[in-house]
Amino acid sequence: MELFESKFLESMTSKVALLNRITYYIVNRKGKQMRPMFVFLTAKLLNDGEVNERTYRGASVIELIHTASLVHDDVVDDSNKRRGFFSINALWKNKIAVLVGDFLLARGMLLSVDNGDFDLLRIISVAMREISEGELLQIEKARRLDITEDIYYEIIRQKTATLIAACCSLGACSVKPDSPDVEKFRKFGELCGMAFQIKDDLFDYGEQEIGKPTGIDIKEQKMTLPLIHVLNHCSKADKNWLINSIKNHNTDKKRVKEVIAFVKENGGLDYAVTRMLTFKEEALALLNAYPPSEYKSSLQLMVNYVVERKK
Repeated sequence: MELFESKFLESMTSKVALLNRITYYIVNRKGKQMRPMFVFLTAKLLNDGEVNERTYRGASVIELIHTASLVHDDVVDDSNKRRGFFSINALWKNKIAVLVGDFLLARGMLLSVDNGDFDLLRIISVAMREISEGELLQIEKARRLDITEDIYYEIIRQKTATLIAACCSLGACSVKPDSPDVEKFRKFGELCGMAFQIKDDLFDYGEQEIGKPTGIDIKEQKMTLPLIHVLNHCSKADKNWLINSIKNHNTDKKRVKEVIAFVKENGGLDYAVTRMLTFKEEALALLNAYPPSEYKSSLQLMVNYVVERKK
């Protein structure tokens, strides 16, 4: 990871001083860095503990694309905070934030093109397309509040799971191109990503401070699994009250608390936890085909971390 960080910083450098100042700010406020870890652990599992330059480039591309999507997300959501720090748009305004996101995207593409990693580029390009489609599908459905459970899974598959799927398939492809492992690990990453997003959605109903205030999904009219489950299993009168609350009273703190309490009392959280654990078990089952190793153990730990994390 230390070597990766120096290579990643190098991949972000520019001749423009302002850009370097902003990218330095980004690198020093990095998150959990789960995505590059998935790349490296998958590659090591499949290649007797060895990684190569393609693995490092794959991890850098993923992190560049992911960072670009976060910078753009903060502009789209008009968010001033990211991981407890000021977001790029809060410090440098929207125009610069959009351009920085575009720059990071271009750097990611060029890193692959310049080194002839077209197989890796294809994997990441598919992920980028799906992230955009998932965001737009969520916006379209939020307007009508008519999300079924299947549509919710499709949204989170595209918005979140596709990037973790890309990490694992990139790791596999960097050391074993054209092998069945590339698809196997894409599926493994997708299942981890599904569990990861459901866990994120559950935080909205929690008590502790996790970097975003609870009830923010309801305020933003985002239909998440606990709420969808309750909407599909409550009386018509309760359903009308819930929809009215989300559509017309989503900024009323008291009403949002009432919605959260109603979802909890009617089994929404319990159901979401059950589904999250199902995705986790399916992901772990895919690893069973591989012989024991410290890399397999680390991936198993990461899958468990996804559902047990506190933030």
